[in-house]
Parts: sequence; C-alpha cells; structure tokens
Amino acid sequence: MSDIANMSRQERINAYWKENNRLIAILLTIWFSVAYIPPLFVNQLNQITIAGFPLGYYFGSQISLIVFVVLIFYYAYAMNKLDAKYHLKDRDK
Repeated sequence: MSDIANMSRQERINAYWKENNRLIAILLTIWFSVAYIPPLFVNQLNQITIAGFPLGYYFGSQISLIVFVVLIFYYAYAMNKLDAKYHLKDRDK
C-alpha cells in the first residue's frame, strides 16, 4: 500500500472502507462464535459448575454479554484510530 499522505481523497476513502469492512467481519465472527457456538455444547458445559451455577448459564448470561460490550468499545476505539490513520476525522480535508 502506498503512503497514505500521497493518496487522493477517494483512494483514502476506499482503503478506509476496506479496512472497516475487514474489522466488521472479524468482530461479527467473534460475536457469532460467542452467541451461537456455546449453546451447541450446553449439555457438556453444564457438567461444570461455578459457585453452584452451571457453566452454560455463565456463558449465556455473563460471559457473552461481557464479550459483546467489549466488542462495542473495541470497535469505537479501532474506528477512531482508523479515522486518524486516513485523515478522515476532519471533514474539511
């Protein structure tokens, strides 16, 4: 990839969206994995207990929610970095 400072605005926008779509695909894959894979193994997970509650319960009610919130904050953080990288924070440029 060429130096970002030497790219035209349209090239920066295209590169920006390519990276943005890649990030979204990765985060959606993580989201899908956390939301839909543990229920497939709920019987095996429920054999393990933590503080008297089955592990399947923790995955469904605690761990998945924590991962979802972390994904939201990470996306906001990554997008701020991406905006700065492609000089798209200031719409006048």
